[in-house]
Amino acid sequence: MIDLRKVGGALKAIVAAACVSGVFGCNFEMFFPPLDVVEQVDLSRFVGTWYEVARYPNGFEEGCAGVTAEYAIRDSQSITVKNTCIEGTLDGPTRTIEGYATIADPQTNSKLNVVFFPPFGAPYWILELSPDYEWAVIGEPSRSFFWILSRTPTLDQAILDGIISRMPEKGYDPSRLIYTPQ
Repeated sequence: MIDLRKVGGALKAIVAAACVSGVFGCNFEMFFPPLDVVEQVDLSRFVGTWYEVARYPNGFEEGCAGVTAEYAIRDSQSITVKNTCIEGTLDGPTRTIEGYATIADPQTNSKLNVVFFPPFGAPYWILELSPDYEWAVIGEPSRSFFWILSRTPTLDQAILDGIISRMPEKGYDPSRLIYTPQ
């Protein structure tokens, strides 16, 4: 039997992409080290508007500035998601995409599955969350996606520096971050 944890990087990337795109269900820990999430999230406090402070590069946000995410309670098992991007510079045209997120781990509410193009979804895990719900760190098991969010357009530099200093222990590379103009 093949130990999938020892498979080469290219194959891991293909399988991770299939997992993230929802092509088939996956146990991410077969391929990647475990990723800790927040012990408990009160979704009624988590909903609202979040400003993107920084992110890993990704195709769907290429060229975006002024990125925000708006979450609202949809029902007892899901929230609505509306992502907004200003194309190019902060005075460029705006584009939005709407979807929803289902709760993948009802014990913690820290693991969600975001769907923009049903039936395909992607993991959206809350890795860190300030006690006052003023900033959050979002990732997913393959470590291909990463976001730092804030309730305000900017985040205190000391808080941001702390988040960045903890990224490597979670398996993320801070040098890949793109800082989002707000």
